[in-house]
Amino acid sequence: MTIRNPRSQTCSGFTLIELIIIIVVLGILATFSIAKYSDFLQESKIAATRSEMTTIKRAIIGNPQMIAGGHYIDVGFAGNVGHPPAQLRELVRKPDTISAYNAISRLGWNGPYLDSAGGDYLKDAWGRDYAYNPTARTITSVGSGANIVVSF
Repeated sequence: MTIRNPRSQTCSGFTLIELIIIIVVLGILATFSIAKYSDFLQESKIAATRSEMTTIKRAIIGNPQMIAGGHYIDVGFAGNVGHPPAQLRELVRKPDTISAYNAISRLGWNGPYLDSAGGDYLKDAWGRDYAYNPTARTITSVGSGANIVVSF
């Protein structure tokens, strides 16, 4: 009968200290990854909101670069009606106080100026309503914590 010394056997595996170090390193990596993802998510919401606000601005004032035959062909709500809408909803629904579009005079409501897709055009990427001020001619988003303002 041979007696083996337990210390002479080779053991494979990790020690408790090594496992703790690996767990700490993975925790640090996860923390940085979550922070970067959060920043990326916030930046993408800001970009989406700016893009949507630019689309709303174009619906209100049109696109001055679209010219055909020496005339602007995309004049938006303000160009057709003579003033900006009192509310953003007027970009998709004709108000009773505004006449229908007349092709001869080129005046009147000629909408919808936006795709109304469930009223999503009224909210920013954070789900908060845009603050619209036709007198100051601004559209403001406050969902990001810092105001995003587009003037028209």
